[in-house]
Amino acid sequence: MKPRRQFAVGILILVFLASLMANQLAPVSYSHQFRESANAPPSHEFPLGTDDLGRDRLSRLLYGSRISLLLAPVAALIATALAALVGGTAGYLGGWWERVGMGFSDLFMSLPWLFLLLTFRAMLPLNVSPLASVIITFTLLGLLGWAAAARVVCAGARALRNSEFVLQARTHGCGDFRLLIWHVLPPLKPVLYAQFWISIPVFILSEANLGVLGLGVAEPLPSWGNLLRDLENYRAALTSPWLLAPLFLLVLVVACFQTVLPEEDLP
Repeated sequence: MKPRRQFAVGILILVFLASLMANQLAPVSYSHQFRESANAPPSHEFPLGTDDLGRDRLSRLLYGSRISLLLAPVAALIATALAALVGGTAGYLGGWWERVGMGFSDLFMSLPWLFLLLTFRAMLPLNVSPLASVIITFTLLGLLGWAAAARVVCAGARALRNSEFVLQARTHGCGDFRLLIWHVLPPLKPVLYAQFWISIPVFILSEANLGVLGLGVAEPLPSWGNLLRDLENYRAALTSPWLLAPLFLLVLVVACFQTVLPEEDLP
């Protein structure tokens, strides 16, 4: 493993551990308000200061990291499973199955990703509980993020459709569904793994975009998306550099994810 990849893995492990241990590391609850200390600068009591409601920024950053880092892989898993189902079926069966499956993927890919998310999110209830907003946000990301991966899986399944071991299994009476699950998809595990890993930073950034627009995780639950809304006041960000902490952590984690995946695993 290259040194820079080792360094990226170490950073990701530290950030994941810090987010998992938010209950122990956070000074106070993410929703606790110190009304007398609103917009306080960094201090011994508040290492990253407080927001306009008097909530500790460090606590909210730790809890927000937990939500973004733990649920983005769940969305990536949903998208990868859909890509395996749609792309694998289309590539293995071919014919009109492939035309229909790839037609849907082309339709999803032809629409701008952010506008597609905004359209579907706007069709859902906006005034929902914080927990429901988390489920809606990351489920929506998973259900809409499968198209590009499905095309890659389809190409791999098409190449395996007439391979010797598939033909041999078919001559022994193996059904199409069993062939797909046990003989076509297993050789595509490296492709699915790469697509899963690539999707995680994409969904982290997508949630951040929705959060900045107020369509992601709802208050008072923190996430990197709604924490970045403080940067809308760029003058405050220039005079208060500690407001850039969520942005710095977001960029660092996304860069580490891109570094950890070795080039030979890319499709």
